[in-house]
Amino acid sequence: MKLIQLLKAIRPINLIGPEDLEITGLTCHSKKVEPGFLFAALKGQKYHGLNFIDEAINRGALAILSETSPPANWPLTWIEVRDARQALALLAAEFYGHPSSSMKVIGITGTKGKTTITYLLESIILKAAGKPAVIGTINYRGPGLFEEAGRTTPEAPDLQKMLRIFLDHGATHAILEVSSHSLSLNRVLGVNFDLAIFTNLSPEHLDFHSTMEDYFEAKKKLFFLNKKKRTAIVNQDDPWGKRLISELPMTTITFGFEPEALIRASHFELTEKKTKIIISYPGAEVEIETSLLGQHNIYNVLAAFAAALALNIDIRAISEGIKAVQFIPGRLEKIENDLGLSIFVDYAHTESALERVLETLRGFKPKRLIVVFGCGGDRDPGKREKMGEVAGRWADLIFVTSDNPRNEDPMAIIYEIERGIKRTGFKKYFLEPDRRQAIKQALEIARRGDIVVVAGKGHEGYQEIAGQRFPFNDGQVIREILKELAKEPKNGT
Repeated sequence: MKLIQLLKAIRPINLIGPEDLEITGLTCHSKKVEPGFLFAALKGQKYHGLNFIDEAINRGALAILSETSPPANWPLTWIEVRDARQALALLAAEFYGHPSSSMKVIGITGTKGKTTITYLLESIILKAAGKPAVIGTINYRGPGLFEEAGRTTPEAPDLQKMLRIFLDHGATHAILEVSSHSLSLNRVLGVNFDLAIFTNLSPEHLDFHSTMEDYFEAKKKLFFLNKKKRTAIVNQDDPWGKRLISELPMTTITFGFEPEALIRASHFELTEKKTKIIISYPGAEVEIETSLLGQHNIYNVLAAFAAALALNIDIRAISEGIKAVQFIPGRLEKIENDLGLSIFVDYAHTESALERVLETLRGFKPKRLIVVFGCGGDRDPGKREKMGEVAGRWADLIFVTSDNPRNEDPMAIIYEIERGIKRTGFKKYFLEPDRRQAIKQALEIARRGDIVVVAGKGHEGYQEIAGQRFPFNDGQVIREILKELAKEPKNGT
């Protein structure tokens, strides 16, 4: 695409150099630059893109996008703008032909539940003979593309490129997990959302957002991106959801347990194997059965149900789609085994998420609830003691271990968690920085009737220690240890 045509999407402050250039791509990562690319020099948390301009040029960049003026005697095209991230997002949408305008696009934001809702909606749309694509925390998948996720919501050029690939391969719907980071950093600007879903809000990413108010305002941006202001779907029961409802100017569908909710769970039954829900909606009610466990997953089912209704999908396809989802990777995922143990892996990495999971599992009335967890390094240290307190209140036995310590001392993180446990007076806990060893010790001590939950990493396939990533998946490690235990002699024989 010619640069002069591309620039119609923005209003540069200053433009130096040729405009009649053929731009072959856009990126804000210097190592992804190819001949003919436009390179956006963005300010990051650690580095500034201006430091990588020479590398971008050496790789073939023809134009630079920046919030600063060019150096003296600059030889190439330089585009100066007020907000480089905003400009990059608008340029990316223009470059790829606004693919989101030709699909039904659903954006999901909130602290918890986003990933599960994408899987539910994907299954429902498939049952309705649609072709869904998903961009989220676990992977990016859909017609023409499958790859592991680098982050929940990709940078704008990558996001728009994926949407274009999905559309060109026949996708009818795109379901996006929209993170607060992506909203603050304008990654989804230029995406035309038909539906926006708000799940809930609890403390997370406060190392980035500083306050819950800032966190909420970031999430709220999703509902004001579209000039068309089509439909919002909001959790009626969540305090932040109530506030959001009062501030939204568009049609809003509410869900929850409260009588005021348009989509309401009027009755439910929870077991360790499945969940039954009676959902009341305007003019009717329906019984839904799901393999997803816990009351928190009822909220996820309600959100998906509400979104599907808003998309005019019939009730039969909705029910069949929800029932077809057997599990969500790393979300209260049960690890089957021949030892008679109840073992779960969950992504819970905040105090509220951990409490939700432990409360659910305690409701299954285990003999003992054994918990293995840690906290990530270089992230929101304020949650560590709180997670320790939650474990101390709900567990019968705790193994505190490493999560992704990153550049922090693993034992320093563990001692912070321990302070929270001690505050509850709980004493049956062990400190083991080696995550594999901690999991093994928990499984060795577990007996029939116990529940073991390994929390914090969920679907993740790595552990980050001292700045390096090592292969590590909780579910896979558990299965390996179970095989080892099955071979070991028992009762001294």
